[in-house]
Amino acid sequence: MYLELSDEQQFLVEAAAGALARKDTLGAAREALDGAPRADLWPLACEAGWPGLLSSEEVDGTELGAYEAMLVLEACGARLADARMLGHLPAVALLELACFDDLELRRRLATGEARAALVDPAGVGGGVTALAVVSGELVLDGSADYVIDADGADVLVVVASTGEGEVAAVIDAGAPGVVVEAQPCYDGTRALAKVRLDGVKGRALELDDDPRVGRELQRVLLAAESVGAGEACLTMARDYAVDRQAFGRSIGSYQAIKHKLVEVLRRVENGRSLLVAAGRAWGADAEEFSLSANAARVIATDALDFAAPENIFIHGGIGATWEHDAQLYYRRAEVSRRLAGGASAAADAVAAALLAGELKRRLEAV
Repeated sequence: MYLELSDEQQFLVEAAAGALARKDTLGAAREALDGAPRADLWPLACEAGWPGLLSSEEVDGTELGAYEAMLVLEACGARLADARMLGHLPAVALLELACFDDLELRRRLATGEARAALVDPAGVGGGVTALAVVSGELVLDGSADYVIDADGADVLVVVASTGEGEVAAVIDAGAPGVVVEAQPCYDGTRALAKVRLDGVKGRALELDDDPRVGRELQRVLLAAESVGAGEACLTMARDYAVDRQAFGRSIGSYQAIKHKLVEVLRRVENGRSLLVAAGRAWGADAEEFSLSANAARVIATDALDFAAPENIFIHGGIGATWEHDAQLYYRRAEVSRRLAGGASAAADAVAAALLAGELKRRLEAV
């Protein structure tokens, strides 16, 4: 299943690649491992208009869809660039789906004047409980670990449990009772944090869909990023296999290397096809989006998990050295697998959806 890119989408892809090419993101990733500050790509993202990808035009957004956001994240993944979109876009999506009435806040988020992050303990571990509902406000208590992009965010969109289901609320990251602590990471490009809430009041979001849609959007954006990183590994390994000579011929001419490269390609393209499926379902079929997004997360994660070490293997001894960039993609693969509840949680969601669908079909057949 493939989707031919429209002229607008093709321009978005080219513009994203061009913007990221102006930054030495790989060099910044390496420096971050040595203790240098993490590269700040938020100004670049704002200049490119990425914070407003999912925001409506009434708040100065571009009002595009999840697939366009995936195209941007795929470009970011190829360059190991963290533009803070993984936390921002799912949070903004929930505000837009709820038609949140604070238009000024939504405008600031769309233009990049403020940055948001999604806090969903069901996706990352921990737990946040909505203790009470008072005049449209939720009283939130609990914590979440390894929250993507929460460090430095201005607004937090929190998914909390009521005992009967899940609800979502928006809070000021600087409000009393909110503590955000940066957490160290094996991948120097990642911004992760522990979020603690102690009796914090937040405005409830009135959503027609389950709040889990934010979690699923974050997972499919992670999948898109993994597809981009996996393809970068493939390109790096292929180019080296063409140039590297052994016994008078390119190592890429040997069948063993060909098979490895083809298998990387197959896995990456499988992940990309599921991104297309999720993009088509966004805003049209919530159940189909949920299934496709979680499936994309599983397949794309496995693709990068395979591509990163194979890239090192094809490069031989040099690929395993600190000086080579292959290890940076390996670090990205190891951390990405564990984010947003991990690929295992997405796999569980796929299994649950398929079983529920089969049960429904059997009951209808009785």
